[in-house]
Amino acid sequence: QVQLVESGGGLVQAGGSLRLSCAASGRTFSTYAMGWFRQAPGKERESVAAISWSSDNTYYADSVKGRFTISRDNAKNTVYLQMNSLKPEDTAVYYCAASRRATAQNMGVTPRLDAWGQGTLVTVSS
Repeated sequence: QVQLVESGGGLVQAGGSLRLSCAASGRTFSTYAMGWFRQAPGKERESVAAISWSSDNTYYADSVKGRFTISRDNAKNTVYLQMNSLKPEDTAVYYCAASRRATAQNMGVTPRLDAWGQGTLVTVSS
């Protein structure tokens, strides 16, 4: 099973950009679909983006389409979330997750994903 560590969060002004990274341990990273989720204060966790093991299939929540891009580098055991045109409503703790059962399209509704990171805080000021 993989272990996940996120990085790249921080404070940014509205309209700015950040790139989150999620580094995975283990030699089986390329067999997992990967996803990014977020949880804002007082709100439920929501799926933001996901990517298949081969990068040929991606999913984006409507709220981030055209602004966020998910990608992965299986040689580096890392998945990325490039976030552009950030809005105050993007403020949240962002988590990466891994699953062998889920696809990029259904990862947001698949229970009991295989692994979660500890989260990284993104704060967007207005």
